[in-house]
Order: sequence, then structure tokens, then C-alpha cells
Amino acid sequence: MGSRRRRSQTVVERGGCVRAGICWPTGDYWVRARRPLAALVFLFPWLILYELGTSELGRIWPGEVRNLADLWMRGGLLRLGFDHAFLLPGLVVLGLIAWHLATRDPWQVRVETLLGMSGESVLFAVLLFGVARLQWWTMGVWQSSMALSSTEAAAARLLGFVGAGVYEEVLFRLCLLPLSWVVLRALGLTSTVSIVGAIVVTSLVFAAAHHVGGSESFGWQVFTFRVLAGSVFAGLFLVRGFGIAVGAHVAYDLLVGSPVGSA
Repeated sequence: MGSRRRRSQTVVERGGCVRAGICWPTGDYWVRARRPLAALVFLFPWLILYELGTSELGRIWPGEVRNLADLWMRGGLLRLGFDHAFLLPGLVVLGLIAWHLATRDPWQVRVETLLGMSGESVLFAVLLFGVARLQWWTMGVWQSSMALSSTEAAAARLLGFVGAGVYEEVLFRLCLLPLSWVVLRALGLTSTVSIVGAIVVTSLVFAAAHHVGGSESFGWQVFTFRVLAGSVFAGLFLVRGFGIAVGAHVAYDLLVGSPVGSA
């Protein structure tokens, strides 16, 4: 029984495919970068920066600092009777550790793996940024960064980008994407169709969530691009792992909010 389990894990890692037929490049790095422990080590600095930054800035900044996905998940925990500032990030860390234990991967993350994940994140962010510029130029619309009136406003905006990259990926890709797949499978759809359907559903929800409560005016150009971006992040989550999906999201948001993004 144990040998059969080890053999199946070896087939997945060496062959680079899951049952649904989705494959990724084979080789040591391509496998290591997908592992949940690598994702945890990779995103942990962003998580700490965001949590400590929002906690400190919230004392002096009158506006809302936290990302909407963060607020929604905290609101859900509050309705369940849990109210602690560091409970949500703690659950994210524990969830990734539990995932790591379930996969029985080694307790090792190489520096070159993290460097490679950083490079991939920037590459995918730049490619997505190029697609955004092309689409918005074609439609005559460009969503530039907002003018910042103070250092606190700039810090709040940057923290918002980091929080979006971390917690939107936690909510829409790490939680809702597998849940959608399970629901579609329960409805009798094949694994491949369920994965495609889960990507479409969560990408639509991801795009619509940015307009909930009038937080942002609706526009078809922005909405359709966010559906595309959600699909890209979902694809990265499935093929390149959670860590690179988070890294690409953070890098993209920072790029759009930078002087380069508003040029």
C-alpha cells in the first residue's frame, strides 16, 4: 500500500500531469516551485508586511487600509465568533502547512527556488500588464494610478496592492476554485470540464467582487479584463502553484500602481 502511494506521487511529479490532463514542465525546479511549503515561505514576507503595515497605519490613517477580500474573510470569522487581528493570517499559514503535510513533501525550500519563483512572478506580471495596456489602448481606456496626497496615502495604496495579491488569491483561488470544482464534479461533470467551469465561475466572481457595494464604478472594459486576469491567476495556481499566483498578482498590482503604470 505504501509503495503504491509513493509510486503514484512519483508519477505525478515526474510526469507533471494531474488527472484532468493539466500538465506543467517537468524537472526539479518546476516541481519544487509548486509545493505548498515553497508557497508559504515565498508569500510569508508579503503577509507579514501587510499585516504589520495595516495594523500600524490603521492607527494614523482615517481611511480603510485593508483589502476587501481580507475584510470579507474577517467578517465571516467574526460572524462565527472569532475576532482576533492575526487569526486570518494564522489560518492561511496553518492551511498551507496542513497542505504540505498532506503531500508529504520534504521540509526543504531552496533559495534558488524562491529566486525562480520571484522571476516567474515578475515575468507573468509584465505579460499581464502588456495585455492590459493593449486592451485598454484598443478600447480607449486606461486605468492609471491615483494621485497620492501624502506619504500615508501612498503607504495605504501599496499595502492595498500587497493585500489584494495575498488575500484575493487565498479567497478566489485557494478556497473558491477547489470548492467550485468539487461542486461541479458533484453535479456529474467530468474533471476537465469541472476545472474549466471552476476557472470561469471564480473569474467572473473575482471580477464582479471589485464592484460590490459601489466600491468601484462598473465598466465593461475593466470587468472583462478582470475576468481575463482572474483566469490567468487561476491558471497559474493550477499549473505553477499558489506561491507564483500570489507573486504575479502582487507584482502586477504594484506595476499598475507605479509611475510606469500611469505613464
